Amino acid sequence: MAYAIKAEIEDPRAETFVFAAQKTMYGGKRIAQGDAVFLFASENEGGQGLVARGVVTSSEAVPRHPDLERQTPRVSVSIRRTALAKRRLGRDELKRFKDWNDGRPESELNFKFYRQATNKIVGISDVAAAFLDGFFQHP
Repeated sequence: MAYAIKAEIEDPRAETFVFAAQKTMYGGKRIAQGDAVFLFASENEGGQGLVARGVVTSSEAVPRHPDLERQTPRVSVSIRRTALAKRRLGRDELKRFKDWNDGRPESELNFKFYRQATNKIVGISDVAAAFLDGFFQHP
């Protein structure tokens, strides 16, 4: 399974990224060393959307607090960048894909990232991963 992360990314051209205690949704808590991951610089933090692709070099679940009844699983990950995006893909490009049951990768990404605009790690389908791969090749 591939993953995508939307987070504050200060330097999209960095060789490595470290994200501590990131919220996870849609299977994101299963991210593990060796997994492919697409990095989105959060527009909430001044970013531009998809910026890089990488591979997870380490992943560690953040322990749950026993005194909290409901809590979102969190994970800390380190990622080595393998490619920079060649084309733009962010909230503006995805917002028109609102039929979340149409099977389109754009709709899946819009749903998982922008329906609830918090930063997070999400699991994505093979179709969405293949779609995102196209943003790293020359047209």
